[in-house]
Amino acid sequence: MIQISQMTKFYRMGDSVVHALDGVDLEVGAGEFVSITGPSGSGKSTMMHLIGCLDRPTSGQYMLDSQRVDRLNDRRLARVRNRSIGFVFQTFNLLNRTSAVENVAVPLVYARRRGARAAAIKALERVGLAHRAHHKPSELSGGERQRVAIARALVTNPPLVLADEPTGNLDSRTGEQILALFHELHTEGVTVVLVTHEMAVAAQAQRVIRMRDGKLVEDRRVDAQFQQELLADRLQATGMGGAAPSGRSGEGPPSEGAAR
Repeated sequence: MIQISQMTKFYRMGDSVVHALDGVDLEVGAGEFVSITGPSGSGKSTMMHLIGCLDRPTSGQYMLDSQRVDRLNDRRLARVRNRSIGFVFQTFNLLNRTSAVENVAVPLVYARRRGARAAAIKALERVGLAHRAHHKPSELSGGERQRVAIARALVTNPPLVLADEPTGNLDSRTGEQILALFHELHTEGVTVVLVTHEMAVAAQAQRVIRMRDGKLVEDRRVDAQFQQELLADRLQATGMGGAAPSGRSGEGPPSEGAAR
């Protein structure tokens, strides 16, 4: 699904150049559930924007579902985003004055597809929220708003879903419910890439990719050994009075039962 070769992204800030991504290589197979994690400034958000065709790399090659997309013009990139990628954001990004069903239908309206409303209702049913179809975001809980956002991401039946800190504004119980939806998508064959700074959330995926200073520094499968390491980190954090363990600056201890 995703093939990235020697991707860089540089930003010029005054007289200095920021290397947001520095020679990244990454492959994600169709139907995989992958998380990208790292501290603030590690490059994970830049990576998501490039994977999502919201930006272009400074150099390198990006193949998405066998199509080279790093050289596409704005119009063709917009078409790729609309047809192939569903986005879920931490802040939901819903239109406050429109109903849930109208929010979900937005990608189909932009694509000028017929039957947008019926498809939006079906997407809401998929996330268990059809009964709230006519409520505005202000009338929904945080978890319900995120479900609407997920339904919007799914309404075009994209092969790839990108989630940027999808549980960041939710309590732990609601966050677990949202993560369960991503597990369902993965079971259905959707490729899921989840970006988070929380290791307990990252460990919900099949693979965890850690970033630092614009580089991929670790790519490993989530297995029993990894889960034991997370549990050990949690116990260490508890013994230190809740402080983050050494080498995990900026990350909270994983919640109990979060790693699978």
